[in-house]
Amino acid sequence: MSELYQKIHSRLEQGQASRLISRYSPAGIERRLIEEDHTDPGTGGLSFETADDTLTLTERFAPRPRLVILGGGHISLPLCAFAKRLDFDIWLYDDRPSFANPQRFPEAHTVICDDFARLHKRLNLRESDYVTILTRGHKHDILCLESLLRGKIPHYIGMIGSKRRIAIVKKEIAAKTNCEGLLGKFYAPIGLEIGSVTPEEIALSIMAEIIKLKRLGKDGSGTKKPQEECIDPELLLWLTQNQDERAALVTIIEASGSTPREIGAKMAVTLSGGIIGSIGGGCAEAEAITRARDVIDQSGYHLLEIDLADSAEEDGMVCGGHMQILVEAI
Repeated sequence: MSELYQKIHSRLEQGQASRLISRYSPAGIERRLIEEDHTDPGTGGLSFETADDTLTLTERFAPRPRLVILGGGHISLPLCAFAKRLDFDIWLYDDRPSFANPQRFPEAHTVICDDFARLHKRLNLRESDYVTILTRGHKHDILCLESLLRGKIPHYIGMIGSKRRIAIVKKEIAAKTNCEGLLGKFYAPIGLEIGSVTPEEIALSIMAEIIKLKRLGKDGSGTKKPQEECIDPELLLWLTQNQDERAALVTIIEASGSTPREIGAKMAVTLSGGIIGSIGGGCAEAEAITRARDVIDQSGYHLLEIDLADSAEEDGMVCGGHMQILVEAI
């Protein structure tokens, strides 16, 4: 099993998505990995179906969302820090060595120092990317936007600037050919309107706008609870390295009502009592850990129903929904 997760991990590092299909039946567990060949990573997710005595689980492992920061000025510093806490893959780009260096942006995955006119050659932009234009002037803004027109148009393009600066840039870009797709994803002025003044407040408003788009869509009308990403980096790394230690893998495959985590959340429970990852803590996680130890001893897998309503009322907890959890020995 670790070999499968090693391949998933390797592909994620290269910006490639994979689907893991696991079939659980009385005869045992069968798994196969499908490598997606298109470059847009999209989002992670989990689905399952049952037939007779068989459960088939399909999990999509997609790279973390990528935030491209064009310009390494004073707003980019807190923006990079906030994005890191929100689990974005951060790429910082500037044409000045004193601004584009790893020492200034230790949270960034990649730091590139080059002319803004060459960014389409250096970044290999994806349609799922989020791009923030935080340069020092409208001439550089225009260079960035012209370069973006030469490749795939990112999901989000936000630009900082005064009304006059934004008007100048929009007028010049509107005169270009094939600019409709870009302007349709153009957010200027950047960030949600929260009265922000300081660099930290502006960075917070930018990330709030990006999260709103990510979770609720462009018009903000999304109402369905988003699925969790399939797996957190720490757990995935542990799964690639775990060769000998007996353990159980716990996955939420169904959730309704108010639950601490959503579909796709995972954790591992080792025979020695170690816990990697989380499905939300509290009584639900405690019950899952207890069942995980039984499954480790017995091998195989088990489906566990957890109703949080009774515990929520008794203990005064916020959550009171229902979860179905798959516990499997690994």
